[in-house]
Amino acid sequence: MYKVFLVDDEPFIIEGLYDAVDWPKFGIEIVGTAENGRQALEKMQSVPVDILITDISMPMMTGLTLIAEARKIKPELRVIILSGFDDFSYLKEAMRLGIENYLLKPINLKELEETLSGTINKINASKAKYMLDEYDISILRTNILYRWLTGRIEPEELSERAALLSLRLDQPYMMVSVLRAQSSKLDQALVQLVETEKNVMYLIDYDGDFVVIFTMDDPEVEKPRAIRLLQQVREQCFEEDISISLGSIETISDHNTESYRHAKEAQEYFLVLDQPSYVDYVDIQEQKDEASKSFSFQWQGYAKGISARDKQELFHTIDSDFERLRMTPGIMPSVLQSIAVELIIRIKIELSDIQYSAAPDFVKNTLSRIVESASIDDLIRAVKDGIGGLVDALNSDTKSPVIQQTLNHIHESYDEDLSLKVLAAHYHIHPVYLGHLFHKETGESFTEYINRYRIEKAKELLRTTPLKVQEIAREVGYWETGYFYKQFKKYVGLSPRDFKGLL
Repeated sequence: MYKVFLVDDEPFIIEGLYDAVDWPKFGIEIVGTAENGRQALEKMQSVPVDILITDISMPMMTGLTLIAEARKIKPELRVIILSGFDDFSYLKEAMRLGIENYLLKPINLKELEETLSGTINKINASKAKYMLDEYDISILRTNILYRWLTGRIEPEELSERAALLSLRLDQPYMMVSVLRAQSSKLDQALVQLVETEKNVMYLIDYDGDFVVIFTMDDPEVEKPRAIRLLQQVREQCFEEDISISLGSIETISDHNTESYRHAKEAQEYFLVLDQPSYVDYVDIQEQKDEASKSFSFQWQGYAKGISARDKQELFHTIDSDFERLRMTPGIMPSVLQSIAVELIIRIKIELSDIQYSAAPDFVKNTLSRIVESASIDDLIRAVKDGIGGLVDALNSDTKSPVIQQTLNHIHESYDEDLSLKVLAAHYHIHPVYLGHLFHKETGESFTEYINRYRIEKAKELLRTTPLKVQEIAREVGYWETGYFYKQFKKYVGLSPRDFKGLL
């Protein structure tokens, strides 16, 4: 409902307004009253208000001053003035401030109700300009939440977008969970979870993982409940294989990026544990602490070798580190395994500029071999083969299967109505993720690529057929000839007619 605030230094006026108007009929509720402008301004600081109905002549602060000050904190505020003064100077100033109507006392109830009805219509029309369809809202919400979890959004923008998208970020604590699955049912199950739990949000990140955000007031009580909710989600998907990892509990204002990063890291350990119900970063951290007491990698050597895509340098670093490990007194096989696992996972997590889509099974296959290693020599070979394979894939610039399929689809069906939304649904992934991956691997946005490809096909038809420009536009997928002309000139520098004239 819309919120109205009443201000008048005569209490019987406020009482009369309470009773005289059928507020619910207009979808309005009274959220506050005050007997002077200063009191009203103080209350409105903490109360949501859409419409202000105020007298002009009041002690402490006049209605006109109140309007000017209130607009500083609520720029979209709609105002209706009630006044006992039929004074042109008052009316002129009120009109300058922007009001819905200037009503004289005694109040004409019909005129007030017509003014309220007109005001609500204006508010609705204004909001309609910013209304987004369900798909657009999903894309915007994903973008805002992902930028928030990765520390790429300013507080002011976050606050504004959170209000627009009704994101609940007002709890003191948070925990992020990552769910990884091929299940098409998981998205639907998480939608239902968000609809029933007000302090739960979710998105699909650029890796295609489902990211669930729990905001909390009391983590000791609410973390176990969050785990139960996640397990219920898995049960809703029946026999689908879903791995669940939990990030750390963090304060929502300062350390939200840590919980997401920890949940992503814990997810990778799922492959080396014995079919756990879920993987908690708290438990993983204990294992890492134990391993770090025995050994710590010189990460710079690995980072340098991968950046340069130098297998020999990397193999030398691996041999050197594991030789030191081999010579460590009392080193346990489980610790060796933990150290090797941490190395592989750190390569994936920390070197975010690497195109892991070039070797999508790098982590899974390497960790499986590490776990199955019967000796330290087997373990070293597993690490070398995994990292060496990653470097080979990067050097060959292999495209991920989904992008290769997307490119094939464009090349075969460029004359059809193609969009990220349609193709993402076809491949059962999120359109934001597909768009990010497409740009990452091709260097162009989806729209840029398909427009350039269509224009190349149009040039070919202009050279080899007698078709008219309008017919060629249709043949390559453009139903608006004007848009075809615009794109052709953008990529070729000439109009289609001028291009044909040069042939």
